[in-house]
Amino acid sequence: MSVRRFWASVSTLAIAAVAALGAAQPASAATGGYVALGDSYSSGVGAGSYISDSGDCHRSTKAYPYLWAAANSPSSFAFVACSGATTSTVASGQLSALSSSTALVSISAGGNDVGFADVMQTCVLSSEATCVSSVNAAITKAQNVLPGSLDSLYASIHAKAPSAHVVVLGYPHFYKLAGSCILGLSENSRKAINNGADVLNSVIAKRAANAGFTYSSVVDEFTGHELCSGDPWLNSVTLPVYNSYHPKAAGQSSGYLPAFRSAV
Repeated sequence: MSVRRFWASVSTLAIAAVAALGAAQPASAATGGYVALGDSYSSGVGAGSYISDSGDCHRSTKAYPYLWAAANSPSSFAFVACSGATTSTVASGQLSALSSSTALVSISAGGNDVGFADVMQTCVLSSEATCVSSVNAAITKAQNVLPGSLDSLYASIHAKAPSAHVVVLGYPHFYKLAGSCILGLSENSRKAINNGADVLNSVIAKRAANAGFTYSSVVDEFTGHELCSGDPWLNSVTLPVYNSYHPKAAGQSSGYLPAFRSAV
């Protein structure tokens, strides 16, 4: 297993190591309440099997929070992650699910703040140069605007759930470079998009560490299963369009779930 937790405390590393060896999970995670916050990568967009009353949030029974809760039976489970969520809409619309009794929180957020959907639309419909320029603009937002937004959100999470163990998950690389794709985006565009994900993840990891939260990368889990890999766990351009560039069910169960489980 590669390093996915940055600047974590010794106690957190010890707990994770025990869990990785198959020992019992921390009592707080097993017996307390679990709240799943975040955007479409946490709600399960792209995985199908959407919960009927989740509406446009597209919460899936195949998403990693639902799978973890089903396997671990927390004392309560609030699944409030929502497609399209930004750091500000998580703060304004999801944090009411937290309380002083919340023991475990998961969250993915930041991709929509830097315009993930617009970047991919631009890259699919426009030239290589325009795609790379769009990615670079998103990187600038990630470096200059996102840190403050994440700091504010993480502070609010801590205030609402001061005793919770908070796991912040990142985003995968979309493309295997020099992969099997013949058509579609250029190699330079694919490289730029992967680099954008790396910058975004590094910003999220640093802000999570500063907040005392645990960051868990999913890049390693998805390695060999990116687009152009021959066995992708991500949807390419597909219908419905909102599923595009999101993890399939396999990406949730074999990518995000192990990354989350190892950090709990």
